[in-house]
Amino acid sequence: MSDAIATLTGWSGQLAGLLWGNGLTLLILLGMGLYLTLRMGFIQLRGFRHSLALVSGRYSCSTDAGQISHFQALSTALSATVGTGNIAGVATAISLGGPGALFWMWVTAFFGMATKFTECTLALKFREIDAHGEISGGPMYTLLHGLKMKRTATLFATFALIASFGIGNMVQANSVVDGLGYLFPQVRDNAWLVGGLMAFLVGLVILGGVTRIAHVASAIVPLMAILYICGAVLVLFNNAAQIPAALATIFNHALNPWAVGGAAVGEAIRWGVARGLFSNEAGLGSSPMAHAAARTSEPVREGLVAMLEPFIDTLVICTMTGLVIVVTGAYNSGRDDLVGAALTAHAFESSLGASGAAVVGIGLSLFAFSTIIAWSYYGDRSAHFLFGASAVQPYRVVFTFLVLIGAAVPLQLVWNLADITNILMALPNLLSLAMLAGLVQRLKSAYFSESHPVRTSKAKP
Repeated sequence: MSDAIATLTGWSGQLAGLLWGNGLTLLILLGMGLYLTLRMGFIQLRGFRHSLALVSGRYSCSTDAGQISHFQALSTALSATVGTGNIAGVATAISLGGPGALFWMWVTAFFGMATKFTECTLALKFREIDAHGEISGGPMYTLLHGLKMKRTATLFATFALIASFGIGNMVQANSVVDGLGYLFPQVRDNAWLVGGLMAFLVGLVILGGVTRIAHVASAIVPLMAILYICGAVLVLFNNAAQIPAALATIFNHALNPWAVGGAAVGEAIRWGVARGLFSNEAGLGSSPMAHAAARTSEPVREGLVAMLEPFIDTLVICTMTGLVIVVTGAYNSGRDDLVGAALTAHAFESSLGASGAAVVGIGLSLFAFSTIIAWSYYGDRSAHFLFGASAVQPYRVVFTFLVLIGAAVPLQLVWNLADITNILMALPNLLSLAMLAGLVQRLKSAYFSESHPVRTSKAKP
């Protein structure tokens, strides 16, 4: 069995390296974000203030179609993106790509805000609402209704279904064991027990559907984000004198091939973009499935809410993680056992002691749990699209069981599979964004035009 896993790990690593290690993939991902940024008139800057007002509920209307509020939709989508990518993913990017990888995560996030706006606006535009008020939406419905590309829609749903078991399930369970194992080494010897407990808790939530998931997410996400950010701020305060040098190191490794070598800059770009996409999922097509359930009649409004995801996830939380790792010098430890979440825990512990490592362990557990429950919804929407409503409940059972399995699967194999399914999901979604960007631009222009009722009776009195 161990030989078979080693072979599969090697094969999947080669395939992931082929998909992510070539310039074409990076050009497609960053190029699409740049194109949409220009096409939408830098919406991430011009619409940022209005997006905050939307989340606050100023433009909500209880009579609009939808199952959850703007804030709950954002919390559900954030619960999927604010996960192990913010702790383990950033650490992996820096350990393999150097400090410069953090800069390229920032670039991916900035362009990703325009991508999120576009894909989630389309998700609202082409969502389906059944007789019971249950909503289904996402890139598969955009491809089906917006472009009449049923086969491509089926392809995306298939990739999303498979990805939900990797990026949204086993990766999360595996990283929890990795992070807690740094605090309590005996956890690694009892991975099945940790996985079983997580599976039980996940099952309690996801059987209630998107409404229960949204309620749990809207409670967990703010709590876990505040806890983690406060811990990171304390570390940065303790190492304030090193912050300027850390920022110089990040920019130097990202942009200066004469100082660190062209290969080092190339690795920074590769791992920064790969882990940036893994963290904020811009262009992946996952979060539009959550935002499609929002209670609104204006597609552009939910697009504006959605673009806050990369900002919060990457430009705030991932930046905190990356700066902590760089200012403490943890990435230069030279220890082979410090990879992923363990590297982040080591960085926090070096400044805050055992309490710092505990912040990472607790934060990782909350992040991973929220990611798992959010991705279960993405997977069940994909199963619903492919096989009908009767497939949703069996899917949830299988999904819950794989939480247990994922806790004991080798870390590198799980990451490889996540990288592969990431890019396979992204390609059909990016195709729809390229072909329907003009439609979104027209919707945006109409929404912000003087004749359009941005502040109308739809707003709360």
